[in-house]
Amino acid sequence: RVTKEVDSNSKEAKSFLKQQEKMQMATPASLPTVSGVKRPSGMSSLLGKIGSKKQKMSTLEKSKLDWENFKEEEGIVEELAIHNRGKDGYIERKAFLERVDHRQFEIERDIRLSRMKP
Repeated sequence: RVTKEVDSNSKEAKSFLKQQEKMQMATPASLPTVSGVKRPSGMSSLLGKIGSKKQKMSTLEKSKLDWENFKEEEGIVEELAIHNRGKDGYIERKAFLERVDHRQFEIERDIRLSRMKP
């Protein structure tokens, strides 16, 4: 580790302080601050870490996780991939319906344009 002293108003010092602030936001209370205030130590710090609330999981995240676990437990990951690629797949059917709708629109547009010309 290299220690370097610089003027507190220098460009290098300001960039270092910004970097430290970013690191503190990412990992709060894991590093001492530049201003000399030390992180809390002892039982209160440990209890704070243990008692801190866990980040809540949304319903969609939970459902996605449950579905992924179910696919792995049942061993149907490959089967689902194969099924969705075929003609019976949802995505393939949606793409087909979009192509049909677009063709129908073009036919109707051509008919309308042909009627407008005298």
